[in-house]
Amino acid sequence: MFEKIAFYLEYPFVRYALIVGILIALCSSLLGVTLVLKRFSFIGDGLSHVAFGAIAIASVLKLTNNMFLVLPVTIISAILLLRTGQNAKIKGDAAIAMISVGALAFGYLLMNIFSTSSNLSGDVCSTLFGSTSILTLTEKEVWLSAVLSFVVIVIFVLFYNKIFAVTFDENFAKAIGTATNAYNLLIAVIIAVIIVLAMNLVGSLLISALVIFPALSAMRLFNSFRSVTICSALLSVTCAFLGIMISILAGTPVGSTIVAVDVAGFAFCCLGGFVRTRLG
Repeated sequence: MFEKIAFYLEYPFVRYALIVGILIALCSSLLGVTLVLKRFSFIGDGLSHVAFGAIAIASVLKLTNNMFLVLPVTIISAILLLRTGQNAKIKGDAAIAMISVGALAFGYLLMNIFSTSSNLSGDVCSTLFGSTSILTLTEKEVWLSAVLSFVVIVIFVLFYNKIFAVTFDENFAKAIGTATNAYNLLIAVIIAVIIVLAMNLVGSLLISALVIFPALSAMRLFNSFRSVTICSALLSVTCAFLGIMISILAGTPVGSTIVAVDVAGFAFCCLGGFVRTRLG
């Protein structure tokens, strides 16, 4: 099996997939802990559907690089989602559902009306589940993903203490002078960037799993924010690597395989947490 893995690693598209997959998994896990603790886990699902709608518009406009449209639209939607979620008349979960369903419906409608592709079902399936897109990355897309991932990681490290404060007690953070709105906005923008990057890895319907499962798994084993974040990052990177390699070796869809490995990791961590509680 190791000889087979070494054989596949000789191909650039496999190396590209591993690099981008590991970077995206790392970025997703860092903010995943914050989103779970703030009970805003499904923001990834909502923004991924917005990105799907933006991809549909980009395909209608025949843009050669849809990133220039998808990324700004997703970031703007993240900001609007944050503002709308703070409205007393429209709660956060309702705002996510509203934007999510609307964007998904309009995106699919546009693809049906204006599509020139002979395989519309295949294109939609690939976008929703990321079936092969991670294995068709170009060198330019890899560099773009690497740069954006590096920026996300640097921002998280630099503002770690502020993100921690906003995550656990936003009212107290605001009382001591922390610009909570600005940091919430920063979190929303970072999540939007991660969502756009992750669509190539697992597709728009499975992104929430990439954000949520590593965080929930780490919470079964640790209690402190720092320990959970570090464990979540390690689990996410490991699951992404195993998922991509299993997908290549077994010929299964990449996105679904990564999520399946994440689910298995969650079950394993639940078992570990149960054993630790019994022994403690």
